[in-house]
Amino acid sequence: MFAIIETGGKQYKVEVGKAIQVEKLPGEAGGALKFDKVLLLADEKGVRIGTPYIAGAMVEASILAQGREKKKIVFRYHSKTRYRKKKGHRQHVTKAEITKI
Repeated sequence: MFAIIETGGKQYKVEVGKAIQVEKLPGEAGGALKFDKVLLLADEKGVRIGTPYIAGAMVEASILAQGREKKKIVFRYHSKTRYRKKKGHRQHVTKAEITKI
């Protein structure tokens, strides 16, 4: 059994017991999350596809940790003008484990 959910403008394929890393969501480590934007649900009965979401479908998860990703370098460069700018960015993320579909 698996589902495809949408959160933070991105889509994730999730299964029970699988850990996912999504854009920061409110909550503390050990807390619970509910994803109600389920786009697709596949189980032993068959496959259900939402238009755009499946009514009544819910994916529950527990928060493992709140943190930040590795630093991404943003480098701007203009040739022949001595223009260089270097900047770093670390996105806030939430690591969650799927508990129930």
